[in-house]
Amino acid sequence: MSTDAASPASFVAPPARRVDLDWIRVAAFGLLILYHVGMFYVPWDWHVKSSHQVEWLEPIMQLTNPWRLTLLFLVSGAATRFMADRISAGRLAGSRTMRLLPPLLFGMFVIVPPQCYFEVYEALVGLGVADPAHSPWLADFWSKYATASGGWCDADGCLTTPTWNHLWFVAYLWVYSLLLALLLAVTGGRLRAVGCWLERGLKGWGLLVWPIVFLAVIRWALAARFEITHDLVEDWYNHALSFSAFLFGFLTARSEAVRQGFIRLRRPALVLALVSWAVWASYAWLYRADDAVPPEALRAVMRSVYAVDQWAFIAAILGYGARYLTRDSRVLRYLTIGVFPFYIIHQTIIVVAGHHLAKLGLPLWAEAGLIIVITAAGCWLTYELARRSGWFGLLLGVRPKSRPTSQPSPSGSTRGPEVGRPSVDDGATVKPVRVLD
Repeated sequence: MSTDAASPASFVAPPARRVDLDWIRVAAFGLLILYHVGMFYVPWDWHVKSSHQVEWLEPIMQLTNPWRLTLLFLVSGAATRFMADRISAGRLAGSRTMRLLPPLLFGMFVIVPPQCYFEVYEALVGLGVADPAHSPWLADFWSKYATASGGWCDADGCLTTPTWNHLWFVAYLWVYSLLLALLLAVTGGRLRAVGCWLERGLKGWGLLVWPIVFLAVIRWALAARFEITHDLVEDWYNHALSFSAFLFGFLTARSEAVRQGFIRLRRPALVLALVSWAVWASYAWLYRADDAVPPEALRAVMRSVYAVDQWAFIAAILGYGARYLTRDSRVLRYLTIGVFPFYIIHQTIIVVAGHHLAKLGLPLWAEAGLIIVITAAGCWLTYELARRSGWFGLLLGVRPKSRPTSQPSPSGSTRGPEVGRPSVDDGATVKPVRVLD
């Protein structure tokens, strides 16, 4: 019997975790490290920059730009569904707060400041204000950073501190989780029932077509008026995009019909994704200069192309993942928990390592290779430290291990507590780059 055949539409009770979503989450963060290494070289604005500017990286970077964070919010919503089905709305809000708020605050005041420090320092060196051979004390910078008294401004505006930089995803995920818990408390089980209606509306090609229509509409209506800022308060296009993806993941996580639908549509979705990426990347390449203004009619068409790019890639990834990424492993269980501390620390490692390596005048291949190795090693060491730090591990996104309770199984064996459940509390960020909406 073909495994590609769709089962009848129904919300079944799958296992306590989706192995395919765990694999997708881990793979997305592997790409994330490489992406942020790329940000050190691509000619877009970022915290620090290499002397090696690699313009041809732009189309490659555009391969994930439209959909990477949207996919992560979707997977986060799915992971939250498995948690919400086991506990009350109040406990869900408390659990998400305990899981997300400590690393967010710790990150804003400990992890993120070095990023801002080297960003400001390199800007001052570029203006001839700072001595490139003698950087100021980080402690002096931190006191100004923490009290919002730095006054670090340039022609593009001022750096507002304290800030969350790449940890904006954690802040948004925390807020979305609290909003979801409130909706669950107010509606009871009726919110979950919306998933059944959604499943019926996404039968057949609807699973590919209707999300594209939705993404195109919000891009047409909001993207030009509300630039993505990651400031939480006025980030309306980003909220319409990200919270919708989060809810979609929550509502469809247990739908076998939706999962089978993604499997069935994976090939046409991949073709559509690659074609739309080629069109969008070509458009962005042609109008990459600051003074290059595309015709309004072309901008209008490309808003829709961008939406196609977003959803087609997500549908293809979910389809191929559900079809082939079905085997569990020790490596997966290790990384499923580890990717959150990886995310928390990775960008700071890249910024600090990049700043110092750029001074050595190394060839491009050696510099980039060292940054990748240093970042991977730093992420691994951070996770190993966090998982051995008891309750302090919460500051780096790792819950303390519970004491194993041996219980006899029907066969007489014992087993410890379940590990590796999906808890997607992660994300990636870059500084806003020029978006041709």
